[in-house]
Amino acid sequence: MPQLPARVASLARYRDDPVAVWTIRATAAAVLAYAVAEALSSQPAPLTAPLTALLVVQVTLYSTLTTGIRRVIAVVAGVLIAVGFSAVVGLSWWSLGLIILAALTVGQFIRVGEFVNEVAISAMLVLGVTQLASQAWERVLETLIGAVVGLLFNIVLAPPVWVDPAADSIVGLARRTRGLLLDIGEELDRPVPVQQAADRLHEARRLDQAVTDVDAALRQAEDSLRLNPRISEGLLARLVLRTGLDTLEICVVVVRVLARSLTDLAKRRAEGEALFPAETAQALAELLADVGAAMVSYAVLVTTQVSGSAEQAEDRLAAELSAAWERREPVAQMLLSSVQQHPYAWQLYGSLLAEIDRMLEEMDLEHRSQRLMAELDRATANRHERAARFAGIRRLVRTGRLSGRES
Repeated sequence: MPQLPARVASLARYRDDPVAVWTIRATAAAVLAYAVAEALSSQPAPLTAPLTALLVVQVTLYSTLTTGIRRVIAVVAGVLIAVGFSAVVGLSWWSLGLIILAALTVGQFIRVGEFVNEVAISAMLVLGVTQLASQAWERVLETLIGAVVGLLFNIVLAPPVWVDPAADSIVGLARRTRGLLLDIGEELDRPVPVQQAADRLHEARRLDQAVTDVDAALRQAEDSLRLNPRISEGLLARLVLRTGLDTLEICVVVVRVLARSLTDLAKRRAEGEALFPAETAQALAELLADVGAAMVSYAVLVTTQVSGSAEQAEDRLAAELSAAWERREPVAQMLLSSVQQHPYAWQLYGSLLAEIDRMLEEMDLEHRSQRLMAELDRATANRHERAARFAGIRRLVRTGRLSGRES
């Protein structure tokens, strides 16, 4: 009995996993498509219907209506090509080559993008199981059944919104970056071998892959917000998350440059010599800790949906940025004094300050608001442009209908 809460938590975790949800939805859609095709088709094994449904069902509604429709076009085109070939030739090595050539050529013309291969795959499958033209048209019916079931499955049962996994990824990236800054700060008052400094640099470079993973999760979240009837302000939510990740990505790049500067500084230090004097190292470590804390607060702010919590996160970020700027001035004076003892390192000291300044400026609340407003204006202008284009097309169609009636 005590294991029940753990099992419930495990199920909840799978419920929030896009891959697990897609697996269940795709399986259900394929089974439903097979059942419908079995009732409407005279073929004993209408497997083309579940095949098409599997290709159409996507993780989000938006991807279903874009990627899925292109896949439907690719599959239907392949089936129609197979229909033409099955009425004339059977399956042999030369007919297989011809059908692949024709399918790939047609796929380029109908602009199905990365699904060109699926035109040829569908054509080969249908040609392999179909010998009569009547059977071929049954395969066309099965394909349409699978396409309709797959599309309706995602439209009627709208997929969930994947904002929470993306938000967790963004906050996780910020915390990982903060951890690296804290580790760097702990080493500033001691001798650091070049290899150890290089290891920190490699760790900073590995954050690039983390950014790529977060970007993939965010793209999925953005798609889940598009065309979703449960979300009233999907555009704003997408832009807040996207601009937030862009800012964190800039900070990750700057942290990598900072680690590179410290690695160069370690190369210039004598054996057994600390990177910085004790007082300077402590102040700089505290400044890096403030920057890391501000980074986490920034991530929490851009991923917070509730207005009250967002205000608290904004106040926390403002306080941490203010503390970091106040600590930055004494650090600058200490580094200036250190330059007099180590004049060869003045470029690296200046680089450290410039990198810290860049991160603080990127997370500035006013800078964030200006960037968000600029993205909103750009998105609104694009939306108006598309609306005007569609309005022009409707006017042309209406004018054509009126001309036809008059004639």
